[in-house]
Amino acid sequence: MESEKAFITNYLYSAGKQFKFYKVLAEKTIDQLEDDMLFLRKDEFDNSISVIVNHLSGNMKSRWTDFLTSDGEKAWRERDMEFEEKYTDKNSMIQDWEASWNILFETLSELNPGNFQTPVFIRNTEHTIVEAINRQLCHYAYHVGQIVLIGKQLLSDNWKSLSIPKGASKKYNSEKFSHDKQQNHFTDEFLNDSNQS
Repeated sequence: MESEKAFITNYLYSAGKQFKFYKVLAEKTIDQLEDDMLFLRKDEFDNSISVIVNHLSGNMKSRWTDFLTSDGEKAWRERDMEFEEKYTDKNSMIQDWEASWNILFETLSELNPGNFQTPVFIRNTEHTIVEAINRQLCHYAYHVGQIVLIGKQLLSDNWKSLSIPKGASKKYNSEKFSHDKQQNHFTDEFLNDSNQS
């Protein structure tokens, strides 16, 4: 029983860290871009960064509101409209982005060993809490990857790498292996850099 509680606590901690990692990854991309770049799309079939943010925000509000007590696909969600330009400026986009992530993190903070066995439904399909969280974590990573790729393509030579820069792997590994083994979450270094910048 104690080992099960420890697993649940550790899983929720790790999931929260990874959600925050992808949130910050998108934000570090957006911060590098001129405001008008957020609304650019290569052609009518592509999504701009603002459209991807709109979709992610709509998904988060639907999935994480009343997470344990109602279906994750809310009747009030208008998914098709998430792929239209909604925002008129960067500020309104960021406000919606922050509000959506706040719902996610608040819901995660309410999960614990006492309610962890509650079934979660998405479009009438039952999920365990692990399945529901993993589903969203993978979905958000997929779209954040799109945001990063668009940002990198738009900035070209002016892009500031968000991971180990090209050609710097040996130096990075050498630095890591020069220290004693540590116990921390792999996102800590990235998130700590973000808090300091």
